Amino acid sequence: MTVQLQRFKMLVGGEWKDSSNGLASSILDPSNNQVIAEVPRATKQDARAAVDAAKTAFHSPEWRDMDSAKRGRILTKLTGLVRENSDELARLETMNEGKTLRESKGDVAWAARAFEYFAGLADKIEGETIPVPPRRLNYTLKEPLGVTVHIVPWNYPIALAARSLAPALAAGNTVVMKPSEITPLTAIKLGELAAKAGTPKGVVNVVTGSGSEVGAHLVSDKDVDGIIFTGSDETGKQVMEAAARNVTHVLMELGGKNPHIVFPDADIPKAIKAVKDGIFTNAGQMCWAGSRAFIHESIYEGFVRELVDKTAAMRIGPGLEDSTEMGPVASKSRQDIVLGYVKDGTEEGAKLLHGGKKPKDPRLDKGNFVEPTIFENVTGEMKVGSDEIFGPVLSITKFKTTDEAVTMANETDYGLYGGIWTSNLKTAHDVASRLEVGGVAINEYLVTFPQTPFGGYKDSGIGHENGIRALEYYTRTKNVSVNLG
Repeated sequence: MTVQLQRFKMLVGGEWKDSSNGLASSILDPSNNQVIAEVPRATKQDARAAVDAAKTAFHSPEWRDMDSAKRGRILTKLTGLVRENSDELARLETMNEGKTLRESKGDVAWAARAFEYFAGLADKIEGETIPVPPRRLNYTLKEPLGVTVHIVPWNYPIALAARSLAPALAAGNTVVMKPSEITPLTAIKLGELAAKAGTPKGVVNVVTGSGSEVGAHLVSDKDVDGIIFTGSDETGKQVMEAAARNVTHVLMELGGKNPHIVFPDADIPKAIKAVKDGIFTNAGQMCWAGSRAFIHESIYEGFVRELVDKTAAMRIGPGLEDSTEMGPVASKSRQDIVLGYVKDGTEEGAKLLHGGKKPKDPRLDKGNFVEPTIFENVTGEMKVGSDEIFGPVLSITKFKTTDEAVTMANETDYGLYGGIWTSNLKTAHDVASRLEVGGVAINEYLVTFPQTPFGGYKDSGIGHENGIRALEYYTRTKNVSVNLG
């Protein structure tokens, strides 16, 4: 099928622009590696121009003095525009990232809900009065940070853009959004919708380009007041080093190696489905993917047999096809990385139960497909048991006691998310309290809401997105003391 090539521009200071050097990058459909779009290949100068535009907009009375309730109404209008354009956004997301259209529609719906949630909070960001020694009035003001830079990853382009854009705008900040160089299309469309919703010029800027040039400049710019980064822990450390030179606020989500723990008294069919979906949704390209499963020895054989059978029956294909259950990984380099981990796993002694290679279907030869893969006999010393693979690879391990399961689950440098499967409330709450993670799901998996905090322990990040507490990051606290004597 021939796809009409779309040419996009980037949004800087309310104007749609090409890059200052006139260069463009080709955007590929990962299901066949066909070029579907071209976007500007921005330069450091373009990044600087976006920061300047955001800084000017931040100090402009049009935005600075805007009634917070009006900011909320703008976000409410943006909510409606995202919903009105949901079909187009979902198709763009699937064509650009590769996930199934069903998943993309869910991501767009989640993005709309994030804007809706923070729209309602825009006029509820409040200071407080503080009792102090007599004849004084002491109070706090909550003020926006200023210019915030949003480095958006490629695995959930629209959902994770909305997750940080919504609270940033609700709090009165101005934004420079830098989407991944391989999945920029829905971020550009989001910039268009934000402008239509009534954000003044320069409040929302979208700059497309490489992380090594554009991203590196943005996180090093002295006029940037906050950095929101989602990505690998190694890149996150580089961002922190750059931010430290200017003492810039950072909010980071840096991945995970997330465990399921399945006890004998669990709803087994439900747990099997969730373990499967928790790793093979979006081809495993999720920070919160359930990439490790610890199964009690008494149910192990039947559980694994059924899981493998259901995995083998999955239909792999282009995300736009209704019958597809798992699409491709997002790039050729990601395909190579995932297959490299499969090779490592077999060499280290893990037993491959299913998958581990490119699909045989010749229809899929040109795409970045990897079969859904399951290993057993995996230990924490193996790469497949310790590294964040970011692909459709599940490691399964048998356990005898609760203490053993918790110890193995915590045997990782990451601490983002975890799943517990049991009908015993005492066991559920006990294990939840002992897991070294920022979020726990009991008897379900892959669940988060705009109103619930999401963040990690250990190497999985700093701070929390979502929920009222997220506004703490996007604001500064100023204390005012008035002597009434």
